[in-house]
Amino acid sequence: MKRSGARFVIIGGGPTGLGAAWRLNELGQEDWLLIERHDKAGGLAGSVVDDQGFTWDLGGHVLFSHYTYFDEALDSCLADDWIHHQREAWVYMRDRFIPYPLQNNLWRLPEDDLIVCLEGLLELHNRPQLPLADETLADWTLRNFGKGLSEIFFVPYNKKVWAYAPEKMTATWIQDRVAMVDLQKIVRNIVYRKDDIGWGPNSTFRFPLRGGTGAIWERMRARLPQERLQLRAEVVAIKTDSKEITLSDGSCVSYEYLINTTPLDKFITMLEGMDISNKNDASKFLHSSTNLVGIGVEGTPPDELKTKSWIYFVEDQMPFYRCTVFSNYSPFNVAEPNKQWSLLCEVSESQDRPVNREGLVESTIDALTQIGLLRRDTNIVDRWQRHLEYGYPTPFIGRDELLNRIETKLKAKQIFSRGRFGAWKYEVSNQDHSFMQGVEAVSHIINGAPETTYHQPTVVNTFKPQSEKLSRK
Repeated sequence: MKRSGARFVIIGGGPTGLGAAWRLNELGQEDWLLIERHDKAGGLAGSVVDDQGFTWDLGGHVLFSHYTYFDEALDSCLADDWIHHQREAWVYMRDRFIPYPLQNNLWRLPEDDLIVCLEGLLELHNRPQLPLADETLADWTLRNFGKGLSEIFFVPYNKKVWAYAPEKMTATWIQDRVAMVDLQKIVRNIVYRKDDIGWGPNSTFRFPLRGGTGAIWERMRARLPQERLQLRAEVVAIKTDSKEITLSDGSCVSYEYLINTTPLDKFITMLEGMDISNKNDASKFLHSSTNLVGIGVEGTPPDELKTKSWIYFVEDQMPFYRCTVFSNYSPFNVAEPNKQWSLLCEVSESQDRPVNREGLVESTIDALTQIGLLRRDTNIVDRWQRHLEYGYPTPFIGRDELLNRIETKLKAKQIFSRGRFGAWKYEVSNQDHSFMQGVEAVSHIINGAPETTYHQPTVVNTFKPQSEKLSRK
């Protein structure tokens, strides 16, 4: 049996694992090892180039930041190989495009819907509701947006994107993710029929010139000491008492500190020697899967799509909840720039919302044609499909209590589970959040620095990059 070891072992080569490795390398640490089961870095933030030469992201990723440290790390990897965008996000419903966020652009709704939404908002204004104990996402939506907006938009869209009913979810993840009601602004926009499209932390974003989002993480991997990266290696068991990891090829790796970035529900079932009811706890975690459909098209996009970044779809006749005009992110996302364009559609799936994957490409094309985003005589030159078992970590009821209990036991064994699914905190699961969770875990272990992103999501989720005080020693 082959045996090896390192003081710090990182499981997973996505943004979190690379963030941990980046920080260890920056601090001059040499006794570390990153284990990744694939032959490329990036994880869920990766990209692929298909057989037709089209580049696709594993999801509709955009890059914006809450951290100067993150920005500096990415600048050092890609230098000037970026395209900068002004976000143009839209909602498609009632046979029309409406600027995002919908609640600030109600004047574009049909009159009957507009009146119902406005009546609900005015009722809230006249009789504000107090927060409820153990508030669900359904409760929160009704309390903050009223009956009209909840029934017309928020409830159906959240069911579609999360693949779970809002009654099964908490509202602890909201923070800067949803534009809150500014009744004066809404009324003013209605009167003047004015669009309001600039809200949100991702109102501007950047994208790699070539290689998709995954190019960021592949460039970062290339900057790290290659002898400390073990690719195509899969973890199957972890003995927490002896601090030993078993890989699928039978080899063993010892560690002092372990940073896990794999899905927490699967990770805890691999642990041996801990007082955790692994199977019972694992079954409590909820997540949605993501089905991706990429459509490559000959020619140039229609006028109504030439400046759009992405579109949210509310109604059930559209199988996808979001469609990204992916060729708008970079001309090199297609095989023949300026001669082709592309759309990337996302369909959520869960135990509560099954999906017919076999017919998904054709149903997606039919839906896009039905609403005019594809013409009936369009020459489709590429069809790409991918299923991601782990798409989004669901903020399920009881999540925080379960995470706190598991975190206490893991930390006692010098194990840190971080990242999009390692931490299972959707509110800090963007690429910048995930990278910084890895960075901050290492800083905490070595310097005792706080893990602000993991423990205090509200602190980091402001609209401007934070100046992190990280010791360079």
